[in-house]
Amino acid sequence: MKHPEFPLSDELIYLNHAAVAPWPNRTSAAVIRFAEQNTRYGSRFYLDWLNKETELRTQLQALLNAPSPDDIALVKNTSEALSFVACGLPWQAGDNIVSSNEEFPSNRLPWEALSGQGVEFRQADLHSANTPEDALFALVDGNTRLLTISSIQFASGLRVDLDKIGEFCKRRGILFCIDAIQSLGAVQFDVQACQADFVMADGHKWMFGPEGLGVFYTTPESRDKLKLSQYGWHMMKDTHNYENKPWEINPTARRFECGTPNMLGIHALSASLSLLLETGMATVEALVIEKSDYLKEAINKNRQLVLLSERQHRLKSGIVVFKHRTLANEVLYQYLQENGVVCAMRGGGIRFSAHFYNTFEEIDRALELAGS
Repeated sequence: MKHPEFPLSDELIYLNHAAVAPWPNRTSAAVIRFAEQNTRYGSRFYLDWLNKETELRTQLQALLNAPSPDDIALVKNTSEALSFVACGLPWQAGDNIVSSNEEFPSNRLPWEALSGQGVEFRQADLHSANTPEDALFALVDGNTRLLTISSIQFASGLRVDLDKIGEFCKRRGILFCIDAIQSLGAVQFDVQACQADFVMADGHKWMFGPEGLGVFYTTPESRDKLKLSQYGWHMMKDTHNYENKPWEINPTARRFECGTPNMLGIHALSASLSLLLETGMATVEALVIEKSDYLKEAINKNRQLVLLSERQHRLKSGIVVFKHRTLANEVLYQYLQENGVVCAMRGGGIRFSAHFYNTFEEIDRALELAGS
């Protein structure tokens, strides 16, 4: 039975939440209301829009367990937030950054671009040691300024122990940066428990939001380390005092928001997060992992399919990757797309990423098509 918030076409089986997710009913309704209000009244209700912006920061604070909504900036996407960190820190020749060799380009290119300043970007093979965390730690030395990692790898679904990494970094005075785009909305996340300095994610994947609006978390201490690269009215301390001369930088994370906010995206993402928070992230995570485990077990039992994701890793995610024993990935992917299974080619195979609302019947139909 379909979830009432997701009346997807009967022609589709949507297993691509690690890429771009569909909107819930309430999100579509919120966008329609906002559009109609703009059409009829223009900006007459702008104060209400500002209240919605405040509400979204509070929702994101809850999702990340941030100490304060003042730690939350609304940014265009993950890449922008990562660039704020890469371009904002006072690097010195000889510094190094530790990461992995599995990162999405957004968490690789900004760091590689620092090579001209004499900063080395070190990429660990997460499978080269007893644990992925140990593989990262092995590359750390006295010149390591920052460790940056995806909480869950986009191509494999590998999930690292953020608390362990955060404790390691804190003891050594190393900044800790997390690309959380494959975690937020899928599994529980706690910026305080993992002692992160910087966390960023776009809203269009597991959070069911629109493209073009994301979250950037910073601690007060870490954001003071970042030199600003964008300036505008919205990042002033006295934001709505347009005659503000001289002006001061906003002490909160709003300093990273240089201009007019994406009000349409704010209304949409707030509606989407309301569904996740009402459901409860503990429940959402349990259901996501249940679907992931079900997929892995079914793939292992199918003689035509080979599971590529780790089956019994201690930390699980919603991403499952597999391949066909005889068909090329491109052929299988095209066949699945033609038959309404929305998925992706990643990690040397086909990536399924089911969310909490997906049914076992949908998963069975998708696997039947994949293994036929």
